[in-house]
Amino acid sequence: MFRSLRGYNYRVWFIGALVSNIGAWMQATTQNWVVLTDLTDNDAVAVGATMALQFGPQLVLVPITGLIADRFNKRTILFCTQSALMLLAIALGCLLLFGHAELWHLYLFALLLGIINAVDSPARQTFVAELVSDHNMTNAVALNAASFNSARLIGPAVAGVLIVGIGAGWVFIVNSATFIAVLVALSMLKTSQLRVFPTATRRRGDIVEGFRYVAGRPDLIVVFSIVFLIGAFGMNFPIFASTMAVEFGRGAGEFGLLSSILAIGSLTGALLAARRSAARMRVIVLAAAGFGVSAIAASLMPTFWTFAFSLVFIGFSTVTLMTTANGLVQTTTDPAVRGRVMALYMAILMGGTPIGAPIVGAVANAFGPRWSLVVGGVAGLLAAGIAVAWVLGSSRMSVGRQPESRWRLVVTQREPGAGLGPEDFSEPVALTSPITLPLPPVGGRRSHEPTRSRVNGE
Repeated sequence: MFRSLRGYNYRVWFIGALVSNIGAWMQATTQNWVVLTDLTDNDAVAVGATMALQFGPQLVLVPITGLIADRFNKRTILFCTQSALMLLAIALGCLLLFGHAELWHLYLFALLLGIINAVDSPARQTFVAELVSDHNMTNAVALNAASFNSARLIGPAVAGVLIVGIGAGWVFIVNSATFIAVLVALSMLKTSQLRVFPTATRRRGDIVEGFRYVAGRPDLIVVFSIVFLIGAFGMNFPIFASTMAVEFGRGAGEFGLLSSILAIGSLTGALLAARRSAARMRVIVLAAAGFGVSAIAASLMPTFWTFAFSLVFIGFSTVTLMTTANGLVQTTTDPAVRGRVMALYMAILMGGTPIGAPIVGAVANAFGPRWSLVVGGVAGLLAAGIAVAWVLGSSRMSVGRQPESRWRLVVTQREPGAGLGPEDFSEPVALTSPITLPLPPVGGRRSHEPTRSRVNGE
């Protein structure tokens, strides 16, 4: 489960990122609470607008930010973006401390935060490939998700306490200090042990090369469709948690607690993903369906504590889906275009928020927060349905019962050996695939009949 931590570089990066992630979750929780309760009168649309401004640049700038990650040194990019994020947190913290913050300040902060993160995200996601071997890539991606969700377990709860104890402005100042951990970690890395990949050369059409690559991979198109639907309409946790906390008559402390409880399931999903040897499409489909059922069930919870308990299952299914999707995209993508493909992935994941968050916020305002959860649940079920329809509609795929199991279903190819995708590769396939071997001459002719290799008597 933790095999990637054996390497010095990844271990240093993991520790620095964990500290910074805690601060980031403190800041995100505080930002949404300030917009909802201090600068507006419980206006969920304002929270949705803030999220739209924060995640919109991921969508608009995707052709540029992915190319930056492929063309320039990722360590240098991260030095620049993390320093800029630290200065931005200090600026907003000072505005809040001196009582000058207005709603438009939060909107501007969210927009600038989104622009910097649009450059930071693809570089940070693909930087993992330089820290670990190909064999440990899926494990490292899952451990990154575990770090992110461990921080979610701690950060929002600490933010809720600090908002009440010392004020929202100081939370931003504390977050700015946590960026020092990432900057120190980047400076401590052993550059001689970093893996070197060829950078993108300057040529005509290189901005859209990532789009062309994804267009030729139907499996990635399906994954991106699932991620878009759940990212846009399902992953609006600040809206769900803040409005449901108000629905149950709770305050900032309970709002932070809901985010931390959500992280219990998220952390569990990330750690279980770290145990898997490879990312599989079937896990993504099951997680999408699980998210849909969990979100609809959460909308029916009668009390604060039953609602909080239901968030564990939402967190588990969400992170299982996102970690597996991230791992599948990274491990099956050509390294030469990985930055651009991951930028497109992050744009679809985060960029769907400007579309979904205002809609979900409007539903919460008009019909109540429970109906906003239903919208997220329906999006999850629709995402799972799209994936199942693609599998069943593929000319090479069919669904059948596994011979060794009474209940388990497996997806098989109708035309053996035709077009195995990278995500379908496995050691058992390699060990039992037909191999054509030359046989001794018979009657002056050489036979090339296929022979099935036998391993361990199978």
